[in-house]
This record gives sequence, structure tokens and C-alpha cells, in this order.
Amino acid sequence: MAEAEILVDARGHRCPVPTLRLRKALEAAAPGARVRLLADDPMARIDVPHFAGQVGARLLAQDDRDGALSFLVEKP
Repeated sequence: MAEAEILVDARGHRCPVPTLRLRKALEAAAPGARVRLLADDPMARIDVPHFAGQVGARLLAQDDRDGALSFLVEKP
């Protein structure tokens, strides 16, 4: 019953744009939805986990994919 991930591609944008796009996607998503954020700004390594903690979302995974940072966040 797992739903597909919601993909937010914020590559090419500097913080805080990736985090703002993640916030918008989470606000529109149903509880329990998973959003994958792709970003290439190194500041996202700090900003995204901090943001997830602030809003009570779970950071399920964080890794490097094809030269971009990938974050998998689950909405509470």
C-alpha cells in the first residue's frame, strides 16, 4: 500500500529555495507521505535535517546521488 514518493527537484537553486520547496510539498501531502528532495547546494546538508526536525518530519534517508544530495522525508 506504499505510495510513490513525491519528487522535489531543487537542483540548481541555492538555499533556502530547496527547503522552501520541501516545505510546500510537505504541506500539500497527506500524513505519512514521503517526499524526496534533490538539491545540489551543500548548505542543504545542514538546512534540510534542521527543517525536518523543526516541523516534526522524519528524515528517513540522506545520500549523494549522481552529484546531487538526496533526502527522503516522511510527513508526520
